[in-house]
Amino acid sequence: MSSRLVVETREIDPVEDPLAYADPASPLAWLRRGDGVVAVGSGIVASIRVPAGHGPLRSRIIGDAWRDLTTDAEIDDPLGLPGTGLIAFGALAFDEDSAADSVLIVPSAVIGRHRGRTWLTRIRRAETGTGTHAEVSPHEYGPHWAGTVGPGAQTPERYQDAVRGALSRIADGELSKVVLARDLTGSIPAGSDLRRLVRALSTGYPDTWAFSVDGLIGASPETLVTVQNRTVTARVLAGTIGRGADADADTAASAALASSTKDLDEHQYAVQSVLASLRPHTRALAASEQPFLLKLPNLFHLATDVEGELAEGESSLDLVGALHPTAAVAGTPTPAAIAAIRELEPFDRGRYAGPVGWMDATGNGEWAIALRCAQFTPGEETIAVTAYAGAGIVAGSDPESELLETRVKFRPLVDALA
Repeated sequence: MSSRLVVETREIDPVEDPLAYADPASPLAWLRRGDGVVAVGSGIVASIRVPAGHGPLRSRIIGDAWRDLTTDAEIDDPLGLPGTGLIAFGALAFDEDSAADSVLIVPSAVIGRHRGRTWLTRIRRAETGTGTHAEVSPHEYGPHWAGTVGPGAQTPERYQDAVRGALSRIADGELSKVVLARDLTGSIPAGSDLRRLVRALSTGYPDTWAFSVDGLIGASPETLVTVQNRTVTARVLAGTIGRGADADADTAASAALASSTKDLDEHQYAVQSVLASLRPHTRALAASEQPFLLKLPNLFHLATDVEGELAEGESSLDLVGALHPTAAVAGTPTPAAIAAIRELEPFDRGRYAGPVGWMDATGNGEWAIALRCAQFTPGEETIAVTAYAGAGIVAGSDPESELLETRVKFRPLVDALA
């Protein structure tokens, strides 16, 4: 039996709220400033799921399977916009040894928006025939719900102890930087409409990527890599400070970050790591000389933009495999940082700080690092919630300050849950 995919994209009248068309229990969505792609309902045409223990990079296994799936696909896409044609949503584990699956999901229908244009893409298996299209209609939002989270396996006290352990390793010369995370755990009522959380994050943090893929929901400020018409762009974020309570305090905070030797050093580590990873897969790669301040509703980040041209035969997922994990979410040197994370964090990160995004049949895609996020796991009576936030530890880091930084980073999700 043929497994060839047949894809048709057509421009449609504007849709005010694409998220209303998503599955309330397990939305698939990728949104920023109202643009993005949302799967319609719960229909899935294909899913590539790779658990731990497969030898090669999981991103490479998924990339090879995606190439096989797209090679014979019949794609009718007159628009040619970012997110039209055959696309899939992906979420990958942070650590190759993680028990969490890395996954790529192809929905049966997608509504997308880009710069004022709206489209509907339908995807089916060739053998299913043309009369089996899923119905495309909005679902009324379920009732409001609230959830609370509290300290998980890495309590505030244990987190500060872990930071001290990391500083000891840095002093011994084992590594220059390590990013340590802590967790919050809790639950929400079974049957909660998770689209409400996606909408709250998307509305409250419009400059971030609001995402929902396979139960992983968040709002990431950090692009891992974007490929559009073979142009590669990436944004590196490393170095953080909370916003001030008033205009004067805000100005003081931004000035403190911009002049912080510790944060500028941490940022430079991250930029050099990204450039070194991308060079083998790109041409004419360049980065801005000085970082700029990225202003979010609750904090400032040091940021640097990188741009280049995709090498022949490469895809956005190949770049994801080359880049991940970056120094911004793991540390430097990477192998030593990963080893330290495994020993100092008392949990499996799952997909926290892993790549999340979408890609199309030609290798284009948008991928972010899964930050400011939580994993939602359905149970019989409740949906379990595990949220994560981390901070970069370098020589001179203060355990209490790093703990406060994680609190600032938890705020978007904690506020949205409440």
